[in-house]
Amino acid sequence: MTRRLILVTGGAGFIGSNIVAGLAAQGAYDVAVCDRLRSADLGKWRNLAKHPIADFVSPEGLFDWLAANRTQLDAVVHMGAVSSTTEPDADKIIQTNFVLSKALWLWCCEAGVRLIYASSAATYGDGAQGFVDDDSAHGLAALRPLNPYGWSKALFDLYARRAADRGEAPPQWTGLKFFNVYGPNEAHKGAMRSVANQIWPKVRDGEAVTLYRSHNPRYPDGGQQRDFVFVKDVDAVVCWLLQAPKVSGVFNLGSGQARSFADLAHAVFVAANRAPRIDYVDTPVAIRDAYQYYTCAEMGRLRAAGYEGPLTPLEVGIADYVQSYLAARDPYR
Repeated sequence: MTRRLILVTGGAGFIGSNIVAGLAAQGAYDVAVCDRLRSADLGKWRNLAKHPIADFVSPEGLFDWLAANRTQLDAVVHMGAVSSTTEPDADKIIQTNFVLSKALWLWCCEAGVRLIYASSAATYGDGAQGFVDDDSAHGLAALRPLNPYGWSKALFDLYARRAADRGEAPPQWTGLKFFNVYGPNEAHKGAMRSVANQIWPKVRDGEAVTLYRSHNPRYPDGGQQRDFVFVKDVDAVVCWLLQAPKVSGVFNLGSGQARSFADLAHAVFVAANRAPRIDYVDTPVAIRDAYQYYTCAEMGRLRAAGYEGPLTPLEVGIADYVQSYLAARDPYR
């Protein structure tokens, strides 16, 4: 049987490396990775160390590699991005998240190669319009993100939809609006790590953890809600999409449930067999006015498209994350 070649951009990063893990576990693919590893001390290389990869490509050599492997390549899973919501360099964000993504889209169109790419729930802005999974050009154009990262992702979603509506799309194109993803292989992300990862050292050591106090009378302290999605669910959806070549469009990808940060913290304490201890501090003034108090992915369209896999409940995902990774000698997947 001929093995299929898949390229994962950003494949040494958090979500990308989990997708590599999922593809490697299936055994039906040769997986190439495009990324920067940077300092060995950062540990991104460890995100890949347990999995065979067919090739490793620098971002600067991406399009030369694509040209050389055009006839073997089945799909590009494009997770590479500037993913920090607090990145101050808007030119860097737009060049990486929009201009490069557009160039990759055009290459996939011309080469007849499928494209699955990372969008973000940050495209929904403050959530005032809800989290309706509407990937029409009108619906996507109506979104108002709050930061350059969210704007860059919204811009590419709209570009993709309009191009597809003109018949100028890869044979399969799928954007996934990730909500609050957590799980193994995120240690290198620094301040952008999930809250579960950030509070783990204090939970492990039996100390109190700190969450933001609520400044909205509708929510108690720690009651701010997010749709927390386990990264293993993300790689499961991507693996399914590679088996469902007729599924195209932009889809929400969350758990479909809104849970509080207090729920999340309690789940980490319980998974560590520790008594919960939570303190609250004021939300920083710099982010208070744009702070989201609620996110929840509408998941009906992905289900209607045929995805039947489970979406992991928060307590189950956190227990796996803590016990199999954070508390383990080797925390990498």
